[in-house]
Amino acid sequence: MEIRRLFPEPEMPARGERCETLLESGELRIERILSAPGSASGPYDQERDEWVLLLQGRAVLEVEGERVELTAGEALWLPAHTVHSILDTSDDSPCVWLAVHLP
Repeated sequence: MEIRRLFPEPEMPARGERCETLLESGELRIERILSAPGSASGPYDQERDEWVLLLQGRAVLEVEGERVELTAGEALWLPAHTVHSILDTSDDSPCVWLAVHLP
């Protein structure tokens, strides 16, 4: 048995993102994603559905050409092949995400 913690967060990456798989069972995968301040990444076009929850920080995304702003506690459903990018993440608070990837 392995106990995993979401908080306190480990050392944040200096730039970009770092993903850590917390659980994988069959085609279900749950990840913790750490985004460095002022990060941008993507575009992503994923094979699986994804539900993402921003646990800490603020982020600006582009989803299918639409600007979306998230704050801590807000979640977003991204069906498979929904093109999305992270445009910016908060400078004053690290971004910690919980991502659930479904078949």
